[in-house]
Amino acid sequence: MAFNILVADDSETMRAVIKRTVGMSGVPVGEFHEAANGKEALAVLAQNWIDVILSDINMPEMGGMELLRKISEDEELKKIPLIFISTEASEARQEEARKLGVAGYVKKPFQPETIKTVLYEVLEKAYAHRRKENQEEEAGADGDF
Repeated sequence: MAFNILVADDSETMRAVIKRTVGMSGVPVGEFHEAANGKEALAVLAQNWIDVILSDINMPEMGGMELLRKISEDEELKKIPLIFISTEASEARQEEARKLGVAGYVKKPFQPETIKTVLYEVLEKAYAHRRKENQEEEAGADGDF
């Protein structure tokens, strides 16, 4: 199963670095989508199936915390795990993010292995039920012959 990933960061270079890192991590990627801020991210979410969001906190127009708030208020969007990848390291900010339901947190600068570990943990937790359903479907298909 491949995952559609939304990368929201106001730095085009950082978006490219994150995409390359995720690509090297071995996580099966269907499509990458990009946004330069939270408003653009919400527009992408309105038009595309997204499995996980990787977002910076500090962005112009709409930052990551406001994006997380908007997502947490929507019944469908709040099912999509959001991982912050940010230089913002204050414990108060991280606690606020946890209360809003952030799925993971990676501090910049990061090691590629850190993104891989957090991404796998979040995807495993969020999509374990999908894998189980797929396995049951495959088991059922084997029995048809």
